[in-house]
Amino acid sequence: MRILHISWDEAWHLMERAVARGQEAKQPGVVTHIGVDEKAIAKGQTYLTLVCDIDRGTVEYIADDRKQESLDGYFTSLTEKQRCGIEAVAMDMWDPYVKSVRAHVPNADGKLVFDRLHIMQHMTEAVNTVRKREHRDLLTMGDETLKGSRQLWLYGLENVPEKHHEHFETLRNSTLKTARAWALKEHLRLLWTYSFRGWGERCWEFWYSWATRSRLKPVLETAAMIKRHLANVLTYFAHRITNAVAEGLNSKIQTIKQMACGFRNRNNFKTAIYFHCGGLQLYPVSSTRTHGNP
Repeated sequence: MRILHISWDEAWHLMERAVARGQEAKQPGVVTHIGVDEKAIAKGQTYLTLVCDIDRGTVEYIADDRKQESLDGYFTSLTEKQRCGIEAVAMDMWDPYVKSVRAHVPNADGKLVFDRLHIMQHMTEAVNTVRKREHRDLLTMGDETLKGSRQLWLYGLENVPEKHHEHFETLRNSTLKTARAWALKEHLRLLWTYSFRGWGERCWEFWYSWATRSRLKPVLETAAMIKRHLANVLTYFAHRITNAVAEGLNSKIQTIKQMACGFRNRNNFKTAIYFHCGGLQLYPVSSTRTHGNP
């Protein structure tokens, strides 16, 4: 602001005009692969709903809250041709979003892909719950085996820091309940490595049988949740998309928020997201260039 000799208010007005100009100039088209995610914007369960173009890596739509109506607004802004052109939608298993997609996208059940990252987050939380309970039980007997190991169980095997290799090798090869839960987590990751749906289904059947025999309540609950949504977990093999792009944009948005030290005005936050992540043409286009003159 010092370099341009303008105030923050003036800067925001410039940004608002640039975003408005970019959105007006944006050519309507079909977004074939959509990612839907949420972004917490403040304490107290305050969210924004984000829709991104997975192929372009851009934020296409922002709405308040994470209700069905939040996502409905995106689909109702599209033409019938644009809605029919949607080939796949990657998202978590949040029911209001699911209802919105099914209400507006033709043949939605074949296009919904429940994202592997969110599924693995549920499984990782299950492992952590098992660890906490087992650690508490062991401490009553004076056993500190699990003390200080929380972070280790969150890693995939290939990501365990080298300095912890020997210690973690001992832990994961033990008879600990947490070790069993972690092994189940690691095996579930294999589901998305197969090239063909048939092999993926076999992997799932083996894993589900193992999980249900584990007698670990948090794992049983996670396995039951995945099974309820299995049809749209396995649609991954038809579309091969994940919400990794949306998660990446979410991280970028968090950086924008931190650099601004937060946003008291929600509309300013939306403007900043579109400005940095919308893939918009933000520069003014001169009338001479518009009419094809040199």
